[in-house]
Amino acid sequence: MNTVIATVAAGRIIESIPSPSISFFDLGPFRIHFYALFIIAGIFVAGVIGHRRLKARGAQNLEVVDIALWAVPFGIVGGRVVHVLTHWNDYFAEGADPTAAFRIWEGGLAIYGAILFGALGAYLGSRFTNIRFMAFADAIAPGLLLAQAIGRMGNYFNQELFGAPTDLPWGLEISNSEAIPAGLPVDTYFSPTFAYEALLSILGVLVLLWIDRKYSLRDGRLFALYLIWYSACRYWVEGVRIDPSEIVLGLRTFQWFAVAGIVIGIVLFYVQTYIKSGPRITVYTAGADAETVVADEAKEAKPAEEYTNEK
Repeated sequence: MNTVIATVAAGRIIESIPSPSISFFDLGPFRIHFYALFIIAGIFVAGVIGHRRLKARGAQNLEVVDIALWAVPFGIVGGRVVHVLTHWNDYFAEGADPTAAFRIWEGGLAIYGAILFGALGAYLGSRFTNIRFMAFADAIAPGLLLAQAIGRMGNYFNQELFGAPTDLPWGLEISNSEAIPAGLPVDTYFSPTFAYEALLSILGVLVLLWIDRKYSLRDGRLFALYLIWYSACRYWVEGVRIDPSEIVLGLRTFQWFAVAGIVIGIVLFYVQTYIKSGPRITVYTAGADAETVVADEAKEAKPAEEYTNEK
């Protein structure tokens, strides 16, 4: 990895964020990409957090693992499909390599595609495990934000999805000259949008956990706040990025996705708060085993503060 470069400009020292010198390593006959490792790490962390939170709400077994077996493949496929559809010319224009659409390890997962398809997979998984989908969504919401923060480090190692040129002290070096937009000198520093989104996501985790501890939100309302928080942050970050994107009515493609996410989050929160008859006590569906539901209800009856101290 390059050392931190210090340059003197306007009488002051400006330090930059160095770019990684590698994006993969070889392990015997296998090539391991850091992008894939960060995605896997994010999935693991989200699963652990989701399991602990769902268990605190009364789940008796490893239902999160069973649901993840549906949600993760759906999410990865959905993230890749939406990425390819929104970057069609990169893969199917004249002279492009269509097979690159399948090389997911090179980068390219649309988070909104992963959320949409992953939610579909989670819904199917929750049906088979007798866990209410909204209960699972609330439990996994903080973990999703943390997973997204971890995954953004993969963009850092791939030297991709950076923002506009900047002279701020934390400007990002790009050592891969092919990744630098045409017309810009190779010593240009760029806005580290991967870091902006990661930090905002980590802050969001803390905010969601604080809100949940204080108000004990259920029935999808915490997941709704996750959608609103992430989409609002993504809207701003997307406006800083300079990677190619279709512009529709003055906004980048994923800024429109972010607007949709905010609207969906607000509608979901409103419906679950003011139209639904009231939060269900148990995380299990009506078809769950009666003994499990009774045990779950007894646990849910405890004060919210007790949950936070469970191991």
